[in-house]
Amino acid sequence: MFADLADILESAMLVAFGLAWPVNIFKTLRNKSTVGKSLAFLLIVLVGYVFGLSARLIRGNLNYVVVFYTVNLLLVLADTLLYFHYRRLERGPKDH
Repeated sequence: MFADLADILESAMLVAFGLAWPVNIFKTLRNKSTVGKSLAFLLIVLVGYVFGLSARLIRGNLNYVVVFYTVNLLLVLADTLLYFHYRRLERGPKDH
């Protein structure tokens, strides 16, 4: 019973954190800018989701919670790729 409750609470935490990423991605797409973004923060969160997902895989605890980890991981990855894209555009063409 408590294992089920733990999974529900873990899922709720992942949903709560996960709701921030579409908003952040939309903001980046709308502003076409990396202003206010931190690459270090994005990478730390990305690694955190990889660790959480890895722990579940190692334990063999593969249930619906893995879906939330995966979705969040993909959203943070998308936001990170947008960061690199817009950062490159902000720096402009390199002089050779």
